Amino acid sequence: MKTNQFFTILILFVLTLSGCEKANIDVDTTAVDGSAIGEVSGVWARGSTQVIKGDIIIPEGKTLTIEEGVTVLMDTLAKPEIIVKGNLYSLGTADNPVKFTVGDLYKTTLKKFGKLWGGILAGPTCEELVLDYTIIEYAGSTTSDASTSVKMGLYKAVAGENLPALWFSNAKGKLVVQNSIFRNLQEDCTYIEGGKIIFANNVFYTTGVTGGEAMNFKSGCLADIGYNLVYSTNTNALKLSNTGDKTPQTYIIAYNNTFVNTGWRRPTAKGGSVWLESTVRADLYNNLFANTRFGIKRDPKKPEDSRSAYSNNWYYGFDQTTVNQFQPGSNDVIGGKNDVISTVAGANDPKFVNYPVSTSVNNADFNTSWDFHLQGNSPALGKGITTFTRHHQAGIVMKNGITYTSPAPATYVGAYGTKN
Repeated sequence: MKTNQFFTILILFVLTLSGCEKANIDVDTTAVDGSAIGEVSGVWARGSTQVIKGDIIIPEGKTLTIEEGVTVLMDTLAKPEIIVKGNLYSLGTADNPVKFTVGDLYKTTLKKFGKLWGGILAGPTCEELVLDYTIIEYAGSTTSDASTSVKMGLYKAVAGENLPALWFSNAKGKLVVQNSIFRNLQEDCTYIEGGKIIFANNVFYTTGVTGGEAMNFKSGCLADIGYNLVYSTNTNALKLSNTGDKTPQTYIIAYNNTFVNTGWRRPTAKGGSVWLESTVRADLYNNLFANTRFGIKRDPKKPEDSRSAYSNNWYYGFDQTTVNQFQPGSNDVIGGKNDVISTVAGANDPKFVNYPVSTSVNNADFNTSWDFHLQGNSPALGKGITTFTRHHQAGIVMKNGITYTSPAPATYVGAYGTKN
């Protein structure tokens, strides 16, 4: 009798634990920590740590909201993928960002380009995805036949592919990435195949071992790209393409971005700063190119839409080699109206507050004390234009009631004006 009672109590105890774990994964509304594998939805509460022990899936029609200060800790042995078939809102704050990361023990120099977990992979049924004040680091592992993304036919659906930190693929969907940091990644930071899109006020650095772009767009995208800092991507800061069979035609408006040292670690035709191909339509204004490889460059065999516009972009090269290779007309480099560009090394120094412009163009290590604001006597102040229309200046309205608006352009060039 006592034995039967013991087993009854034991079973009830196990069921209770199981129920608590499921609640913690699916509908966590308390500030307690948790762990997850399999299907997830609901809320990961402010300040909690969620340990991801294997691939997780947000089911179609379901939503996962991640509140400020949550740490999403990825198991480096399992190398989890985050599959988004429903909706994902990662809503950090400036003081308490959400962080997708790994344990500090694994953040070594040997692992500075990540590949310790997969990425956030949003399939074609994902209607809305928001990353606000979110840090994504040490992602970009390589797929195998056992990968959930391969089995589900997501991304490129083959083994041997280096995953992007973020993939989005719904041309009818909505994607907002703002105030966020992408760092320590193996290849592409983002790979976007459609949607109404805002990328604003983000920072990208220490990314790309042998390839990889900061923002890689394919067909079906209507995107406003403003106030982003991209430092030393292996390949381009922006790869803009209409490749694919989706509608609408991809139309990118990129303005007031700062690109530094991009493209030098992959010295191929496509390695550079902004790459245009396959009838993409692109309007590029007020962008600052400092010591970048090339500037705006087209694929001569598959050029961009003839309606594309380029104006008021700024070019600086510390040495003559850098200056020579971003001259318009050479190597299919494109010049624009009212661009500030010189044939002389050292001309047009934008006068960053704190960045040594003599830093090697092959340097991929980012110093967080650097400050890419402009000094008060910078010649790049007052050289921007504000007369163009953005796609989403009226805002993108999400199901959770939040409206995201692409920021207005500035009269200065680059992502940062003077410090307040």
